[in-house]
Amino acid sequence: MCTVKVIGGGLAGAETAYYLAKKGIKVKLYDIKPKSFTPAHQSEKFAELVCSNSLKSNDVYGNACGLLKEEMRLLGSLIIEAGDKTSVPAGNALAVDREKFADYVTQKLREQENVEFICEDVEDVNLNEYTVIATGPLTTQKLSEKIKQYACGDLHFYDASAPIIDFESIDMENAFFGDRYDKGNGDHINCPMNKEEYEQFMDALISAETAKLHDFENTAVFEGCMPVEIMARRGRDTLRFGPLKPVGLTDPKTGRWAYACLQLRKEDADGTMYNMVGFQTNLTWGEQKRVFSIIPALKKAEFFRYGVMHRNTFINSPKVLRKDYSLKDSEKIFFAGQITGVEGYVESAGSGLMTAIYLERKIKGKKNVLIPDTTVLGALSKYITTENKDFQPMNSNFGILPPLNKVVKDKALKKRELAERSLLAVKDFIKEIEND
Repeated sequence: MCTVKVIGGGLAGAETAYYLAKKGIKVKLYDIKPKSFTPAHQSEKFAELVCSNSLKSNDVYGNACGLLKEEMRLLGSLIIEAGDKTSVPAGNALAVDREKFADYVTQKLREQENVEFICEDVEDVNLNEYTVIATGPLTTQKLSEKIKQYACGDLHFYDASAPIIDFESIDMENAFFGDRYDKGNGDHINCPMNKEEYEQFMDALISAETAKLHDFENTAVFEGCMPVEIMARRGRDTLRFGPLKPVGLTDPKTGRWAYACLQLRKEDADGTMYNMVGFQTNLTWGEQKRVFSIIPALKKAEFFRYGVMHRNTFINSPKVLRKDYSLKDSEKIFFAGQITGVEGYVESAGSGLMTAIYLERKIKGKKNVLIPDTTVLGALSKYITTENKDFQPMNSNFGILPPLNKVVKDKALKKRELAERSLLAVKDFIKEIEND
């Protein structure tokens, strides 16, 4: 049996190494700790949580991340097991004691006789060895340069993602379909504002609270992609000549251009998700909800994903990865975690889990079986490997799941039915991979 090289001891790397080891595959787990640390890390342990101690909602039937965790529980996830074992009171969220969480994961890994621990800054990858690159958003410089070669020169060093909105929550009484100067297929949704509405929006935007940057992040990260709140502070009309430009967008209600107009663009082929064009932002999530809901068409908007701007190394997965997280040009090289373009603790661990499942089957010569897209795990891998000219990282949300084959108007019931469909698909997937 061959040995798998796993680079990175974060959530994705730990998940991958543990699953493979449990399946009898020898793993060499590489991490730079404890000899050196990234600017974000302090602990010598694996699976260190560097930001929040929350793994988000545990609501299986009402929240996509809660559903994702349940999918991973069914598949035997180490990270979710650790979260459940070290949880602290947090309402319906799964929050953990950071130290106990990392202790639990580290101990479980060290109990595995199939895992060899190597403290080393990996600078290159042998394309003829089974390797999982799970180095996360702070991949070291030398390895980053090599990854750029394997990823066709595409390696991004920050997220600059605009918010994504549930189509069903957009108030179409205050919006209209159409492209600028009617050039196109009328795919954009336009959200007009009069002068009073625009001024109210600007006042709120300029005074809104922004998310704090880490020490290893700075404004240079955002060069060439200015946050909308920074643009707003440069002049009252700056946005009207930028992302809120109304020119060429004739409102059918008035027969003229609005004072300002936000455009929403389809994020998926089914048209269930729309992103706010040009609205990269570093506002806190609560402030995004408050401020952007001032726009009349978005007064009841539900956000599948809030905008983010932070340091995050990720490859152009739609161009270079298969759905099983392997590199298209090198079938022995796999990527897992945030470097693939999944966003969030649980999502990163989930990609590591699926990478391990697919890799174990490949090594043992079993047939290639992919988890269905009707699961959050499957939908995430589909999203990051589907052609996208403006690819940006994505977290778990119901919008990435394929629609039900019937119309369900009640939103809570719709989420429940999506979740029930997903869990059935996971159980069928487990039966299939266990019975061959």
